[in-house]
Amino acid sequence: MTQHPQKIVALVDGSAHSASVCDHAAWIASRTGAPVELIHVLGRREAADTQDHSGAITLGARTALMEQLAELDAQRARLISQRGRAILEDARAILEKDGVADIATRLRHGDIVEALAEVEADARVILIGKRGAEADGARGHLGSNLERIVRASHRPVLVAPQAFAPISRVLVAFDGGASALKAVHHIASSPLFKGLAIHLVTVGTPTPEGAKALDDARAELTAVGLQAQSAILPGQPETALAKLIEDEHFDLLVMGAYGHSRIRNLIIGSTTTAMIRSCRLPVLLVR
Repeated sequence: MTQHPQKIVALVDGSAHSASVCDHAAWIASRTGAPVELIHVLGRREAADTQDHSGAITLGARTALMEQLAELDAQRARLISQRGRAILEDARAILEKDGVADIATRLRHGDIVEALAEVEADARVILIGKRGAEADGARGHLGSNLERIVRASHRPVLVAPQAFAPISRVLVAFDGGASALKAVHHIASSPLFKGLAIHLVTVGTPTPEGAKALDDARAELTAVGLQAQSAILPGQPETALAKLIEDEHFDLLVMGAYGHSRIRNLIIGSTTTAMIRSCRLPVLLVR
């Protein structure tokens, strides 16, 4: 059986989705026994405002004003760091309330993808909110860092919706591709899915090869004692899966992260992005 890295990495930014990220991290911790590491990243723009505001100032006032501006910049940097630490402490309090004891916090500076690359080797899963602090008010808008993180990460990424709800029914969007097969392997080898009802679904025109791949995937899950069913649905993935989620009240969607054609994804978008945007349930993406 696959040996999973142990750490649950939860990215928190103080947005409305941060509490949900913490609640989902606590749910994973309760089922796996894994510790949680909370990370808040101060972006390069907010970590330091290094503009020289004194260029247009002349005569005797220049030196005094330069000193005041330098002090304001230093004070601003201190406040931003204090805000980051407060976000981490609030997140820790949510996890503790949810019963998690093993919690680490980390305040990082720089690019979020670079910060993640430094810690993901020890991560079993990475959690991020569906929308970040800048996108909280925009219903159809995904967090600006979300797609970058999913594309860059080599670990499963759980995209948390605005609120946590108990999870018992899992829908697996299965297209037979490499990332979908990897998602099935992940489910089969992780204690997270024990006791949950797993439904594997392929959307599109049935083919003998597709039906066999779906049967093999279900057999892999049932072989390790999971409750697994499978079905092939007609239609387009985005609409058929969204309707199924609504009709059957699934609690978690698992899918491969992005298709093979990067050009196609950039031009017309991908099923992955469409599903994350439309779904009100957590989405676990496996590369």
